[in-house]
Amino acid sequence: MAAEFFDRATITVKAGNGGNGTATFRREKFVPRGGPDGGDGGRGGHVYLKAVPHINTLLNFRYERNFEAENGGNGQKKNQHGPQGKDVEILVPVGTVVQAEIDGESYSIDLDRPGQRLLVARGGKGGLGNQHFATSTRQAPRISELGEPGEALTLELELKLIADVGLVGFPNAGKSTLLSVISAARPKIASYPFTTLQPNLGIAEVGNQRFVVADIPGLIEGAHEGVGLGHDFLRHVERTRVLLHVVDAAGVDGRDPLDDYHQINAELAQYQPELARRPQLVVLNKLDLPEAQANLDRLRRELPVAADNLFPIAAATREGIDKLLARVAEQLREMPIAQRQPVDPDEPALTWPLPEVDPNLFEIEQARNGYRVRGKKIERLAAMTNFNQPDSLDRLERVMRATGINQALINAGVQEGDTVFIGKAELLWSDTEPY
Repeated sequence: MAAEFFDRATITVKAGNGGNGTATFRREKFVPRGGPDGGDGGRGGHVYLKAVPHINTLLNFRYERNFEAENGGNGQKKNQHGPQGKDVEILVPVGTVVQAEIDGESYSIDLDRPGQRLLVARGGKGGLGNQHFATSTRQAPRISELGEPGEALTLELELKLIADVGLVGFPNAGKSTLLSVISAARPKIASYPFTTLQPNLGIAEVGNQRFVVADIPGLIEGAHEGVGLGHDFLRHVERTRVLLHVVDAAGVDGRDPLDDYHQINAELAQYQPELARRPQLVVLNKLDLPEAQANLDRLRRELPVAADNLFPIAAATREGIDKLLARVAEQLREMPIAQRQPVDPDEPALTWPLPEVDPNLFEIEQARNGYRVRGKKIERLAAMTNFNQPDSLDRLERVMRATGINQALINAGVQEGDTVFIGKAELLWSDTEPY
């Protein structure tokens, strides 16, 4: 059983915008001065990633890279709230690492349990209708909020393979040939380095026991530093339970098989010391070649490998394959299976581990032709301000005055006619009328 493998993808996600609130008034017979009855906008849809076990590749994202949740509906008169936008759930394989840059910081979350969900982009809040702005002194407020924009992110997805057995070794050691004879997988095979540019998966069967085998791109010196396909190779090895270290016993590329063995293990250890201690069965391949036969006694003597973990084989003719598979199955039975219990459906979704920030904090930066105001609360308020409503603009100015932003701008040197930038809003500063 083979699976086309695609282990990296870049996608963009956009959560839905919140719906707009509305400014309406009750108009009914015998109620000549009805109060405000504008409904709130609905929340925009969220975007989630969900790890599922029945997918083992990121191939789908080669064709579909942009995902957008539904916007919230607008509020209506008679206090009718807009409907909530539909969420989007993007399915990814278990073992997917999700990376994003948010506010200049990099974040990474590993979805390594079936059913695990990550809220990657939050839908915008719905804007408030004018019923929320009525007071004893302002009984007919002509003010409502726009919906908050939904979050948008670019996500880097990287799949770290979850397999039972990983085939490691130099290019041309015969890993792809071995995979093709122990499973129904048909990886690309040729006599030059790096034929395997992406992992190939196969399922091997020994009696009633089945296990997933991954043929991972060949390793070269310096792989732990990212040379060649190094990091692509090594990150997939991290989650395999048993390593089949395939050595070209014939040395057909002019290398010494004993040196190959030590170099591969050195690269594993330098990338992650635990990998060099992972259970490892050593496969001396190409026994059908005279050069391998000539090297066999020396390799048996000098390799630091127990006799029951050393397997001379000829993958091309299937010599020694059955004995090797029986030992692999036995090794897996002896090992505890990594606990990757499915997530309880009631378990809340993961979120980005963003630092706690006081929403009232702000800072003033000098910008071209004016000044930029940065701050979580004030930027949200500006984004949700309907500048077509004079009362909404007055509200924004009152908040800026009450929170000290106006005074901070004056202290920074703002002058008549300067532009004040808050998020995407551009406001003209006036010394007499603030905007």
